[in-house]
Amino acid sequence: MGERTVTYGPAEAALIERLEADLSLQLAAKPKRLAHSLSVARTAERLALAYDVDPFLARAAGVLHDWEKATPARELVAHARALGVDLGVDLDLVRPLLHGIVAARVLPGRYPELPAAVWRAIEVHTTAAADMTPLDEVLFVADGIEPLRPATPGIERTRSLVGKLPLDELFWESFVGGIVYVLEGSRYLYPGTIEVYNALALRRAGHTNETR
Repeated sequence: MGERTVTYGPAEAALIERLEADLSLQLAAKPKRLAHSLSVARTAERLALAYDVDPFLARAAGVLHDWEKATPARELVAHARALGVDLGVDLDLVRPLLHGIVAARVLPGRYPELPAAVWRAIEVHTTAAADMTPLDEVLFVADGIEPLRPATPGIERTRSLVGKLPLDELFWESFVGGIVYVLEGSRYLYPGTIEVYNALALRRAGHTNETR
């Protein structure tokens, strides 16, 4: 990844400092999750700079993306139900996906100065979507490749492709790698993931056919 740096204005720098301080309190009982979140934030910032995405929004999204990881699993499911979250399956089956969706619904009231694009990126960082924005893709990839995450062949491959592939292609590699990880672990695969995969695959096939 390139070594470009960014200097924020006083307001943005102060907000990042506030977000990180708040997260340190929120995840005080989970130091590894805190370290991961801050690492994702820095990785997202660097990816954003490499792919001409707003680095401030990327870093803010990275800081806050795992905010709800402090919530016990049963409470998180209950909160999601209370918020009306509907993924078409029993929410107990998709507990690992809920923290981003819940955070995207509860944090805007706490940080109204952040735009909707940040909450959208946080919402889809676990599920992905057929219509990912560049900021969405940056956060998704950063969450998968941040340097504290133990290396697997899939993660190492995605890391090696940063800056070599367009952002859409880099996201695809990370997304497919995540599906392979779920399948290899014999874990439940959320049906919505299959829908996203098929939508993206059809889009890619159409593009390939047009250029042949």
